[in-house]
Amino acid sequence: MIQCEGLVKIYKSDDLEVVALQGLNLHVRVGEMMAIIGNSGSGKSTLLNILGGLDRPSAGQVRVGPWDLLKITDDQLVEYKRDTVGFIWQNNARNLLPYLTALENVEMPMMLSSRLDRAYAKQLLEWVGLKERMHNKLHQLSGGEQQRVAIAISLSNRPKLLLADEPTGSVDTRTSDLIMDIFRKLNKEIGITIVIVTHDLSLAGKVDRVVAIRDGLTSTEFIKRNPNLDAEGGISLDPGVQDAHEEYVVVDRVGRLQIPKAYLTALQITDKASMEFDGERIIISTPKSLEG
Repeated sequence: MIQCEGLVKIYKSDDLEVVALQGLNLHVRVGEMMAIIGNSGSGKSTLLNILGGLDRPSAGQVRVGPWDLLKITDDQLVEYKRDTVGFIWQNNARNLLPYLTALENVEMPMMLSSRLDRAYAKQLLEWVGLKERMHNKLHQLSGGEQQRVAIAISLSNRPKLLLADEPTGSVDTRTSDLIMDIFRKLNKEIGITIVIVTHDLSLAGKVDRVVAIRDGLTSTEFIKRNPNLDAEGGISLDPGVQDAHEEYVVVDRVGRLQIPKAYLTALQITDKASMEFDGERIIISTPKSLEG
């Protein structure tokens, strides 16, 4: 569904140039539900905006389904955003029109595409647990209910890809769990590909694969273990998800990798490192000439 190779995004102003993505590689399978994590400024939101058609890449390759987002025209971009991708913001004000009911909000994208389907709009609200609230206006809904309306809106034009930017950032833990359950149900029952950007490691632990981004590059992947396999030695995303995921360092096509920051700190490695191959393992250590 998603294929990024050497993706670069540069923001320029009169006297400043910021490289937000520095050659990022990412592959997401059709029907996968995965999360992207990273600190503020790591490039994760920039990546999501490019995948959502809200920003243009500067260089590299980025494809979503049949669409080449580097070469797409403005008219094609409108079609892409209307038919291929659904987007959920953390801020409800960016998802919803406050003077409409929940049902009318879901119907609005359909009307803009001349494809009004009230029965499907009602079905979406039932899927997110709002069957009895669909005729309420926004001020009559809680924050969690508004976010569930936003999920229904994002699915109104039957997209192939759902992008969620911190979808549980403004709700409590119980509502967060409910929203993740809805995502899992949608992913399983209609096969939609879901990519969630979050800084919440406990939320990330509820998906099958997590990609960490650091300094505009993919650095680490966490892949959920098969529960039938021996989990000895696994690395969990947080203490509450013991041995749920195994951590992998990502190696790009020319052999570059990002070593986790905690390892570099423990070894006191800054700009140089020694590397040895003992026949079975690659060993990275502090340069011998700098030790002591």
